Amino acid sequence: MDNMPTDNEVKSELDLGEPPIELLEYARRELGEDPDTRVQVLAEFRDMIYERGECMPHRTDDAFLLRFLRARYFVLERAHRLFVNYYNFKENNPEIFEGVNLMKLQELGTTNIITVPPYREQTGRRILLYRMGNWDPENTPVIEILQATMAILELAILEERAQILGGICIFDLGDLSMQQAWHLTPNIATKVIQIMVTSFPMKVHALHIVNQSKVFDFVYNIFKPLLNDQMRKRIFFHGDDMESLHQHINPKHLPERYGGVHPDYSYSDWIDYFKNNEKTKKELRSLGYSIDEP
Repeated sequence: MDNMPTDNEVKSELDLGEPPIELLEYARRELGEDPDTRVQVLAEFRDMIYERGECMPHRTDDAFLLRFLRARYFVLERAHRLFVNYYNFKENNPEIFEGVNLMKLQELGTTNIITVPPYREQTGRRILLYRMGNWDPENTPVIEILQATMAILELAILEERAQILGGICIFDLGDLSMQQAWHLTPNIATKVIQIMVTSFPMKVHALHIVNQSKVFDFVYNIFKPLLNDQMRKRIFFHGDDMESLHQHINPKHLPERYGGVHPDYSYSDWIDYFKNNEKTKKELRSLGYSIDEP
């Protein structure tokens, strides 16, 4: 199931082409995606959205709807609930989407709080890495971390590979202080779960916690009641045992700080790519993001 081929190419670019045959076969086997009935299912999904009228979508083209079907294994009722949740989340949390632009994301990237390495792990999934010890809540309000997370996911989901395989999260909690933890309120925890689990068409295949301290117990107790059994099974705790992490992610696909081989690559390479790629710029504009410098 998890032996999708990949390479160790380092490139700050999205793969916006057609998925390879082996990935489509994986989608058929694991997600229930049948190329022979895909068009019919998409039409039924679109009809369901308009007939029920539970949200006001900004688009219902095939490429957009396909993300939600893949995220919920082509079960129409579940895909529709995710679709409605996605729009409800945007409507109920305008502060996460308003006033966000690429320059603001670049500033956050320079703090190394959130990074996406320009390579994939061994199964072809991308890694979203949070280094929470670098977070200064006085300079970077928690809402900006949520803004960046949503923008990154909106871009990542453009890759059909990501729609099919999902992604990997690593939370590095080294140096996390109680002062920082106080900012992670139950309200913020709820929003994080909505983004990661219930309201966005990107499956979190696994979430790895590394370098956690006693402060983590305080934080985890806020999140724990919000996690269902399925999500808890995807969370792995490693502490400072990198060999434990390597049982899940080959060190050939990890930064040196986690016993891997890669340096910390510049986040600005991603921003430069997004600025110069017309497809990603069009996508960001359609979602209400500002592309040009303020």
